Amino acid sequence: MTLTLATTTPGTPEIFASLQGEGPSMGRPSTFVRLSRCNLACEWCDTAYTWRFTGDNRFHRDDLAFERTENQVPMEEADLAQAVAALVPDRLVITGGEPLLQGAALARMVTALNDIRPGMHVEVETNSTVAPHPALDALVHQYNVSPKLAHSGNPASLALVPARLAAWAAEPRAFFKFVIAEEADLAEVMELQETYAIPGERLFLMPEGRSSDVVRERSGWLADFCSARGLRFTDRLHIHLWGDTRGT
Repeated sequence: MTLTLATTTPGTPEIFASLQGEGPSMGRPSTFVRLSRCNLACEWCDTAYTWRFTGDNRFHRDDLAFERTENQVPMEEADLAQAVAALVPDRLVITGGEPLLQGAALARMVTALNDIRPGMHVEVETNSTVAPHPALDALVHQYNVSPKLAHSGNPASLALVPARLAAWAAEPRAFFKFVIAEEADLAEVMELQETYAIPGERLFLMPEGRSSDVVRERSGWLADFCSARGLRFTDRLHIHLWGDTRGT
């Protein structure tokens, strides 16, 4: 059985060791596995190569189309488990795209990984719209949940699924991360926090930006807002260190 991964270069699956750049685990050494495919289309997405393939007319501000054969690669579950186990970090971050679209295969891969290297901490990054496969859910230590606001360009009917948001808010392993581009986005976050009773200690606000200058410009007023509202701020550490590049 296979998983569909994104690539760093054609034919090379995006599996790499780095520091987690965002959220509650920021700064921790982690092994990343980036899966391909997404059910949403954020206009500012910095990994559009995981979903905006030639012929896809969903909007993205860069208006780039990626060749599927160069940006997707299948990988056997057992081979992926071996590749993750071979890297140094004891923390696995499964990202995308939308990883939970491949939940059953991920469950088998993580089970194989646990047989090879027991005790790894497993994080899954998700856009909040897909329920975890039960077999995978039993193996996950942390969910990094990033619901998409109106400025993402996704219709709320697709991006903000009430049943899923309520389930994530009730899940103590789930940490919410909202991408903020301008101050007007904050009212939407506050409404969602109130509607779904999201605890402030599990709610992060992160400046949108694919360059260090943009992230820093937005960080000042966003950090002030977090401090005043009892929310958590998260930077984009990998952008400051390596820029907007694959495999970092």
